[in-house]
Amino acid sequence: MPLTYVSMRGAASPLLLSAAAAVVMLGAAEAHGSAEAASGNGAVRGVDQSVFGQLPDGRQVDVYRFINANGIEMRVTNYGGIILSLKTPDVRGEFDDIVLGFDSLEDYLSDEYRQANPYFGALIGRYGNRIAGGQFSLDGETYSLATNDGDNHLHGGRQGFDRVLWQAEPFENDDGAGLILRYTSEDGEEGYPGRLEAEVTYTLTDSDELIVDYRAATDKATPVNLTQHSYFNLEGEGGGSILDHHLTINADAFTPVDETLIPTGEIRPVAGTPFDFTQPTPIGERIEQDNEQLTFGKGYDHNFVLAEQAASPSEPVLAARVWEPESGRLLEIATTEPAIQFYSGNFLAGDLTGKRGQAYEHRSGFALETQHYPDSPNQADFPSTILEPGETYRSRTIYRFSAQETAGS
Repeated sequence: MPLTYVSMRGAASPLLLSAAAAVVMLGAAEAHGSAEAASGNGAVRGVDQSVFGQLPDGRQVDVYRFINANGIEMRVTNYGGIILSLKTPDVRGEFDDIVLGFDSLEDYLSDEYRQANPYFGALIGRYGNRIAGGQFSLDGETYSLATNDGDNHLHGGRQGFDRVLWQAEPFENDDGAGLILRYTSEDGEEGYPGRLEAEVTYTLTDSDELIVDYRAATDKATPVNLTQHSYFNLEGEGGGSILDHHLTINADAFTPVDETLIPTGEIRPVAGTPFDFTQPTPIGERIEQDNEQLTFGKGYDHNFVLAEQAASPSEPVLAARVWEPESGRLLEIATTEPAIQFYSGNFLAGDLTGKRGQAYEHRSGFALETQHYPDSPNQADFPSTILEPGETYRSRTIYRFSAQETAGS
């Protein structure tokens, strides 16, 4: 069955990754598990649901586990839409969890985590990345947002989509299983105009892909830039540094930033800079070079402008690929978004203890966030992120998991 998807924005390029079928919701009648076929991991393909804990106000938080026909297992909670774990095989067929995170809801609610707030595995909104000064003007009115990153607004504010309880509806179909998450952000929430109805669908397919579909509608013009903030370590979470991972980003340019990580407005070619990942390159190969942009980000924390843009509603393009030499795991990311933020885990400092008691040390995970550009509401030359009433925001990102002996190209 062909992939069917409608993108809100895009221009020119073929689909470079195979994609599974469109999400067809069959309801939640089988939410507590179905036993269709044993996977290569010995696990049974299907879905189950259990209680993850309670919020301080007493609301129940659930966790959903999905296993595909090949044994890949994903666990997601409806608190923040967080991907709690994602187990994939290495080149020897051995499974390990490749995303950073915690074992309990209490860890995600702790003061320690809230102060550090690395956004492990969470959905980000209304606006992924930074907005300068926590302000923007729209239709003649200036809006003030929370300043939770120095003087700037980051990832939706103090109570962004990563810290809300989403309504969840699990489903299964012939191609896989997943979870539909819905949240209504009321007019004025975190300073944003308009009542925004957001929907995000995770689909784990039997083709070893995780498809993330985003959808939103508003009753008043508002900026929207949704993304997913998982941290990956393809050797296995807690497995040490990600500096030996070989990274390719399909981008000929990036957006330089000032010392507060706000784009200057320039779109700068990557050629001849430490930001050239057009060929497979170890993340750590140039990260310590004497470069102003690396100094500002304390490493890589930059928006890359994709060389190819989605030509049509059904054609995400290859944005990035990452290969880890010890495990042979390969992650490929395709998207309908025009850019991707590469973050090399520069602010991880060993002060957060993750799953199985593992301390997450400096640069022990990386994030690749498909997105529109940072600070677009204040940058007239950047692609617009304004969603108008009557329009539908749609975006799709596909994560493909495999393993191979060499980096390839």
